[in-house]
Amino acid sequence: MRIIAAALVLMTITIAGPASAISRYESLGKTCASVQQLIAAERAVILRYPSSRGGPVLYDRYVAGRGQCDISDYASRSYVPTKDNPACPVYNCKPSSIFNPH
Repeated sequence: MRIIAAALVLMTITIAGPASAISRYESLGKTCASVQQLIAAERAVILRYPSSRGGPVLYDRYVAGRGQCDISDYASRSYVPTKDNPACPVYNCKPSSIFNPH
């Protein structure tokens, strides 16, 4: 019984560990190249930046490619503001559908 309980605890830690390890960055504090390098190195990051309309701070999860998206999602080109580029190209995950298969 203890072996089964230990295995369940180990499996839970293994599964839950990577999900909580995603880094968060302010995109306006970095150059476009450094944002792209962070995403390539870490495979997925959360970027925060102010709304272009003066609203609240926006954030999303940006990925290196399709491999970091769920099975039913695809990596879609997106843009974030950085210190040197108001539209730095990056990718984030979007849901696929029969109307937009990717």
